[in-house]
Amino acid sequence: MIVVLTIVAPVFGLIVIGYLSAKYKLLDESAGRGLSEFAFKLGIPALLCRTVATAKLSDLSLLQVWGAFYGAAALTWIAATLITRFVLGRPAIDGPAIAMSSVFGNTAMLGLPLSIATFGPEAAAPIALILSIHAPTLWLTGLVHSTAISEQRSTSIWDMLAGVARDLSRNAIIIGIVIGALWRLTGLELPVPVDRILELLARAGVPASLVALGLTLVAFEIKGQTTSLASIIVLKLLFMPLVAWAIAHLGFGLGGVTLGVIVIMAAMPAGANAFIFAMKEGRAVNSASGAVALGSILAAATTAVLISLLTGG
Repeated sequence: MIVVLTIVAPVFGLIVIGYLSAKYKLLDESAGRGLSEFAFKLGIPALLCRTVATAKLSDLSLLQVWGAFYGAAALTWIAATLITRFVLGRPAIDGPAIAMSSVFGNTAMLGLPLSIATFGPEAAAPIALILSIHAPTLWLTGLVHSTAISEQRSTSIWDMLAGVARDLSRNAIIIGIVIGALWRLTGLELPVPVDRILELLARAGVPASLVALGLTLVAFEIKGQTTSLASIIVLKLLFMPLVAWAIAHLGFGLGGVTLGVIVIMAAMPAGANAFIFAMKEGRAVNSASGAVALGSILAAATTAVLISLLTGG
């Protein structure tokens, strides 16, 4: 357990530093925005670009990694939708926002640092595969779900696809992965100066993302319908990683780093994108806000247990 604490404590310690810095005005909102932009537009894209360009991906199966993670996401989405309607007794139109909060975890800002802290640089390759379609897949799922149950929407599937494509073209993480993949196709090694620059950006990006996460958590409040919030927390922190483990390990026979990364990424608490989606839909906003805040707090304990189980620590 001591080994696990040496992994989890520094990660969540940086989040706490960011949170306290915002709460006690040591850093202002502009600092939070600056750190977030650096992490998402330079640091993490540099890490993933370098990983895709240079890592050994021959042992990874795209179908198995995506099948395990997004299979778990699909089953969790269905479970959240059914729970919303038949257990919580909420209208069907609340389903997409609650499902998004139950599935869209903070994979980039929290899952990536935790996975790398646990398994080292080898974790970056499966992380890149998961993140390459994470945001577009879940956003499109949410928009299609919302459109399917709403009688007032006139947006076509093609308009939604076009909107997602526009967002992708501006997403620095996706751009970093694509650049890395294109360089990999050349068969050439990265020039030493370029590799060194990417390495330095990557090293700075991980701690910056954690401090930025702490800074942003001040804006989220633990409020909303108790039963809805509890359902989201259970689905996101317990149900989805359990299903991901079952599909990856029992279904595909995966183990080691790949299995660990899939499960850790599935176990991440709701992220800001889930809250943004709820705000956009105007449904279950308080529950989404609570899921981000409370989920991030509880994740310190749940991920410690999870990592202990995965590593035998």
